[in-house]
Amino acid sequence: MSIALRLGLFYAALLIGTGASAPYAGVWFRAHGLSGAAIGLILAAPSFGRAVTGPALAVWADGFKLRRTPIALIGVAVAAAYAGLALAQGFWAWMALWFVSQSLFGVCSPLADVIALRRARSEGFNYGWPRGIGSAAYILGNVAMGFVLGLTSPDAMLIWIVVAALAAALAARWVLPPDPVHEGGERLAGRDRLKGLGVLLADPVFMLAIVSTGLIQASHGFYYGFSALTWKAQGLSPALVGVLWGVGVGAEVGFLWFMDPWRRRIGPERLVVLGGTGAVVRWTCLAMSPPLWLLIPLQALHALSFTATFMGTLQLIERLAPAKSASGAQTLNAVLSGGILIGLATMASGRLFDAAGQHGYLAMSLIAAAGLGGALCLAPLQRARKAKLALG
Repeated sequence: MSIALRLGLFYAALLIGTGASAPYAGVWFRAHGLSGAAIGLILAAPSFGRAVTGPALAVWADGFKLRRTPIALIGVAVAAAYAGLALAQGFWAWMALWFVSQSLFGVCSPLADVIALRRARSEGFNYGWPRGIGSAAYILGNVAMGFVLGLTSPDAMLIWIVVAALAAALAARWVLPPDPVHEGGERLAGRDRLKGLGVLLADPVFMLAIVSTGLIQASHGFYYGFSALTWKAQGLSPALVGVLWGVGVGAEVGFLWFMDPWRRRIGPERLVVLGGTGAVVRWTCLAMSPPLWLLIPLQALHALSFTATFMGTLQLIERLAPAKSASGAQTLNAVLSGGILIGLATMASGRLFDAAGQHGYLAMSLIAAAGLGGALCLAPLQRARKAKLALG
């Protein structure tokens, strides 16, 4: 089995559960009596916590000999936390368990990305192929869970994501390659691992890059948490909601599989600018309750708002971060884009949904526009840095 296919199978195991939980976690909490504001707080809590848990878990993961070992351990822990949701009762218990599950789960993808990006570079395959297999599994989770919820209760989602987390743990152990964390297989001391994070935090261009891209990704907060509820309020069935999510991720898969030559040609800075522009257009239009025929092309903009931004970010991080700080760089990016920034956006989204329904998307347009502004500054700043280094 080729390494690209093995990586793709792991991403599939990782993302098939997220495909079910991302659109429908809010539906599960709503079915158990929580308000939009309460749901927003629960969904946002892990994002805020990642400011601490993300770097801490990255440093912890870099203490292992093999990169796949901490990913497998995390998968088991996430499955246990998801199972706990079925046994617990009440806002605070659900918040605690969701916090644990998402704080841990949020580290898996950046840790796996380090393996996939290095293998893609050394063995000459397109990183988008294995990642696209994962995105296809995400679509399966979207669509299948939509149909399942049309036939049974939201509790089916919990069963799905517990099984998926266990599958991800098994795939990490038996499918991911045994790549060492550090060349030669040595283990760095905790002080050295922390030092690498400090260098990244002190780099203004690196920080501008991950803040700008993080804002564009954070603008998806209202969509992730409340699109299913807003579309339900507009009269769309759960199955159709799943299909719409599938259209978005289908566009993502197409981008990952077939746009690699174009992506490499235009460069990461332009990719992020395109992503920010797509996000502004997408959220502004969704705020207007467009008809179904227009929802489909708007969902296709996910190829820009999420995927172009995501791929541009990965390229920027590889370019701006030292190789020995790869795990820390990917995790710091996840802390912002999937952590602090999206946490603020998601928490605000709960109140926006209660107060304004689908018009809450307009706030997401403003967040995306702020990220777009920062992205426009990246290329000039990098040129200025290169000129300064050339002058000595």
